[in-house]
Amino acid sequence: MKFFICILVLQQLYVQSVALDFDFFYFVLQWPGAYCDSRQHCCYPKTGKPAADFGIHGLWPNYKTGGWPQNCNPDSEFDESRVSDLMSNLQKEWPTLSCPSNDGVKFWTHEWEKHGTCAESELDQHDYFEAGLKLKQKANLLHVLTNAGIKPDDKFYEINDIEKTIKEAIGFAPGIECNKDSSHNSQLYQIYLCVDTSASNFINCPVMPHGRCDSRVQFPKF
Repeated sequence: MKFFICILVLQQLYVQSVALDFDFFYFVLQWPGAYCDSRQHCCYPKTGKPAADFGIHGLWPNYKTGGWPQNCNPDSEFDESRVSDLMSNLQKEWPTLSCPSNDGVKFWTHEWEKHGTCAESELDQHDYFEAGLKLKQKANLLHVLTNAGIKPDDKFYEINDIEKTIKEAIGFAPGIECNKDSSHNSQLYQIYLCVDTSASNFINCPVMPHGRCDSRVQFPKF
């Protein structure tokens, strides 16, 4: 009987260790103008309209096989007090546009509990959100694109030029996701950058996300 119980415990520990394992992160940046265009409406946070800049959507652990872990530790809840020193930066760089207007806590709770808990072997809650903020600063995508003449001005740009510009800046090819606005224009929506398990360095994407984009995409104003 004791042997049987030991086997069950070992199996449970193995399942937990596998569930918490991952190979790389997708660091996902979202263009707010496309988010709002793809929905009937969006709502600015209680802190006001975000800057016309890419906002962080998430830092998502993934497997090289194409799958991903999620909701890995139901006992690890989002705790505002653990990121209190990051709060102003989270509101600025990791804002929510969901309705009704809110303070972002629900969004950050979702990101931590679904994705962050699967990276606890590498990052605690504070480190996880801090890593996202540092990666956004490191990528500096809006600056990179505008310096190349690719601006959020409602004009259309070659998707290959966008990919090439980002690759030249960070050293690795991005994944790009587009959406359709009410006029069925293909718009630049989200950019996926792959990051190592320490959430410090950009890397080649082991698996590219599936993003459908036309050859020319609109970079909408916000």
